Amino acid sequence: MKTPLRFIIGILIAAFSLVTYWCNREYNPVTGETQHIDMTTEQEIALGLQAAPEMAAQYGGLHGDREAAARIKEIGQRIVQSTKAKETPYQFDFHLLADENTINAFALPGGQIFITAGLLKQLSSEGQVAGVLGHEIGHVVARHSAEQMAKSKLTQGLSGAAAIATYDPNNPSSASGAAAAAMIGKLMNLRYGREDELESDQLAVNFTAQAGYDPRAMIAVMQVLSQGSGGNRGPEFFQTHPNPENRVARIEQAIAEQFSNGVPSGLIQ
Repeated sequence: MKTPLRFIIGILIAAFSLVTYWCNREYNPVTGETQHIDMTTEQEIALGLQAAPEMAAQYGGLHGDREAAARIKEIGQRIVQSTKAKETPYQFDFHLLADENTINAFALPGGQIFITAGLLKQLSSEGQVAGVLGHEIGHVVARHSAEQMAKSKLTQGLSGAAAIATYDPNNPSSASGAAAAAMIGKLMNLRYGREDELESDQLAVNFTAQAGYDPRAMIAVMQVLSQGSGGNRGPEFFQTHPNPENRVARIEQAIAEQFSNGVPSGLIQ
């Protein structure tokens, strides 16, 4: 029986996606991991700088409180200068966004980091602010955005290959197989996102402590995030972020592993 052309095309697309993904490997000296990444740090920096104005505009632009904005920059740079983040080529800059209603913080590739006024006003200590910024610094140095892009290309390639191979224009019911392949690819990327969040939490524990902040303040941040969600989350499997309640256990584990004799006294809460 002759193999349908769509199967051959699907196999070729899948093979190309896999080879491209697996051949692009780079060691990360901060995390100690070998990652699949197909862009340079210079490209990450350029991408982040290009996207920063548009992202800020989505949250009402930068906040007008210069003193608060300067304090955010000061805390962020203290963490950078005290950790391995200083040894990376990334151009870290920290921004306070004007949005008073949205509880959010995020990092762009290359070191542009943002926190909304809505989240800042919910934080009650400098240590909590440091925990948020340390988490976002973790995303940058772990190269999560670049890693996600590579993984996204892989899953898109594989799901696209599966869709081409399973779809038969003479059999309309085959469209359901193509839709299932696309959904599987989407869920794979959601899983990658949750793993990145947990890794950034662990990095933030290390970074905040090295900068003189009490990493236990991150537990209070999780409580803020949990309250901010309003309890309206769907199943965690379909989210890019783990539920805040589930992150607490991992944070406590990371603290216990780093401070086997207990967290030192004198750290900024």
